[in-house]
Amino acid sequence: MTMPLRRAATALTLAAALTGTTALTLAPTTALAVPAGGYGDLVETLAPAVVFIEVTGAARDAESLADALPPGFPREELERRFGPMFPEGGDAPVMQGLGSGFVISADGYIVTNNHVVADADTVTVKMADETEYEAEVIGTDPLTDIALIKIDAEALPTVPWGDSTTVRAGDEALAIGNPFGLGGTVTSGIVSAVSRDINAGPYDDFIQTDAAINRGNSGGPLFNAAGEVIGVNTMIFSPGGGSVGIGFSVPSNLVQDVVADLRDDGSIARGWLGVQIRPMTDEIAAVLGYDEPKGAVVEAVSDGSPAEDAGLQPGDIILTFAGTDIADIGDLTRAVADVDPGTASDALIWRAGEEVTVDVTIGNLAEQGA
Repeated sequence: MTMPLRRAATALTLAAALTGTTALTLAPTTALAVPAGGYGDLVETLAPAVVFIEVTGAARDAESLADALPPGFPREELERRFGPMFPEGGDAPVMQGLGSGFVISADGYIVTNNHVVADADTVTVKMADETEYEAEVIGTDPLTDIALIKIDAEALPTVPWGDSTTVRAGDEALAIGNPFGLGGTVTSGIVSAVSRDINAGPYDDFIQTDAAINRGNSGGPLFNAAGEVIGVNTMIFSPGGGSVGIGFSVPSNLVQDVVADLRDDGSIARGWLGVQIRPMTDEIAAVLGYDEPKGAVVEAVSDGSPAEDAGLQPGDIILTFAGTDIADIGDLTRAVADVDPGTASDALIWRAGEEVTVDVTIGNLAEQGA
């Protein structure tokens, strides 16, 4: 199951199989090789900008704890046998948590995960030199699990952003964070996969890595070999709760867009189209003469939505939106979200045997309670 987080040699020697005496040395490029002597110099440069976050939340009373039980939970029967599950009176335990983050500006803006600071009453940031600050939550985005917080400080060390669109499976990866509250922990590995969809939400596009990531690494940076942030560590696949070499990071390019929006006014402005969609099937692709399925098939159109106003209909196949080719339904979700509410966009659709262009004025997703 997946859950929120709370090597290479400098050359490859291939023995010749035929002669048994000749060896062929394949030297990777400098950018891909582990630095001579390891990552020590790189970590010394990066670590001061990685922070450790401790949060406390409001204590929950018996009523609120009971309300959180899943539907059908046999509370009455269990209490009949064993007594009250949530005794009234007394001091309820304060909710506590920990995570990681990294400084993106010298004046104290820090990126972390939404699930690290969500519902927190206090957020304490500890720097690598043990200096502590109380932080203000500037804004959060549950859909991408990204949050922006701010401390009152100046001349802080920062880390640079990298371009996550250039990341490839097999690239070096380095994580620094606060697993299990240990602080200052460095792990390395490779990028195992890119554009990974794990059904965690509508904006799944994770970088997968085998660098060890555990609870407490949440919100920490994933670096490339150049020391640039290529992702924010967010989830792990873990049957037992610890690292099994399958971690997921939100790509840096997506994070930068979210952070810029949060820094502007503390909220996220996402476009809304108002359609229910499904993938194109192989059968439909074959009928239309495509080599493989592409586009997003409209199943339903919401009443009063921008899609209805634009004349979109069930059965339409959206091939491009706002200039973006739609290979699958995830592409459409992200393309619509990237358009500012109120903006006029165009969609190329396949309808009744021909391509048709429709004009759409995008709505505001936030107004739909999303």
